[in-house]
Amino acid sequence: MLWAAAGAVTLGFLVALEFAARHYGLAGPITNQAREVILPPKSGFLLYASMALMMVVLTWRQRIIATCTAIGIDAVVLLVRWAAGADLSEGHPFGNGALWVLIGCAVIAVTRRTGPERVLLLKGVGLGLLLVAGRKTGDTWLVITSKTRPTVLDQYVATADHALGDPSWLVGRLVRATGPIGAHALDYVYAQLAVAAVVVTMYQLRNVAAERRFPPHHLVRTFLVIGLLGPAVYLVFPVVGPVFAYGADGGHWAVADLWPDTATPITGPHHMPFDGITPRNCMPSLHTAWATAIFLHSRRGPRALRWAGTFWLVATLTATLGFGYHYGADLIAGVVFTLTIEAGLRSLERGWDREGTRLVVHGTAVFAALLVSYRCLPVEMARYPWLSGPLLVLAMASVIHAYVRTTRLWDPVAVPVPQREPQPEPV
Repeated sequence: MLWAAAGAVTLGFLVALEFAARHYGLAGPITNQAREVILPPKSGFLLYASMALMMVVLTWRQRIIATCTAIGIDAVVLLVRWAAGADLSEGHPFGNGALWVLIGCAVIAVTRRTGPERVLLLKGVGLGLLLVAGRKTGDTWLVITSKTRPTVLDQYVATADHALGDPSWLVGRLVRATGPIGAHALDYVYAQLAVAAVVVTMYQLRNVAAERRFPPHHLVRTFLVIGLLGPAVYLVFPVVGPVFAYGADGGHWAVADLWPDTATPITGPHHMPFDGITPRNCMPSLHTAWATAIFLHSRRGPRALRWAGTFWLVATLTATLGFGYHYGADLIAGVVFTLTIEAGLRSLERGWDREGTRLVVHGTAVFAALLVSYRCLPVEMARYPWLSGPLLVLAMASVIHAYVRTTRLWDPVAVPVPQREPQPEPV
């Protein structure tokens, strides 16, 4: 019943978002996903990652059949496009096969499975499709933010960022100094965040096929809630980022071409109008939020997975700042945002108690205080960076410390098995 209710709510949300997108003359998430059944997908890697998530409920033989089927369908579709003279440079030349396999498994679950086996396969298909739907929903949300928020608050955040030493300007110069190799590597990490999440999730769900059930909490739940709540904050606190507001990418809408060579002056900030195309997707940084979630969920894995989670977090933070997509203030808000959501989901899983409630309230209060300070106190923060900078870092550190301390209390303590005392043998 819980999964059915969640599915109904998700479908209703997608339909509502589809109508909202149509209101602005755009194709919504359902339409965009339906097109990828035939047309070149925007991200073939994402579709194959979604299929990999679905396959955690299959046996190894079924996984091999599903993978070969997806590759075969992609080969046939690519040959048909080539023979028809279609433009092969648009989108990815693969990925349709993975989507067909997902749809086929859903049909098999309804027509050929019964009882718990049908439910398990539908859960697997739903998990894979949710990852795809989350991406399409996010794309639609970004367009809506640009259409509904004609003015942005970049001047406020840029002024407040003086308290942190203008990290986006600093890292931007460092990334530029690494040349095209460093930029391409960071761009790949930034763009394939969902694939890294799938790797961690597949480790968490590695026993589903054998146990025939899903664990109560895993990374996909956190990812989806972050993607659901984050855009709401975008609408409350619209920010486009330094490369657009203070860089050449902003064109005539930018304040000036300052990023990343010249720091912004400390003046009274104002709302500034911006174009109707650039997403207002900076506050909080959801790339930072998702990378933080990957880092948290990789902590229970083997050493290689823990190192990979750490690398993805550091590389994502470097990319968000180095490409001028975010300010340092966005990253702090993103970390607090994730820890609060993760604490709420884990509390929901294990049952609410005083520690969990206190942690969620603490994180929510700090997140709200950050947004209020960026909006109401940016000039004071910039004038006294020796005070406001450490306070921002300490506010984030307080949530991190509370999260670590509380989750350690929740983790089960391994009880050592008593060893029998050696007994003297009869002579």
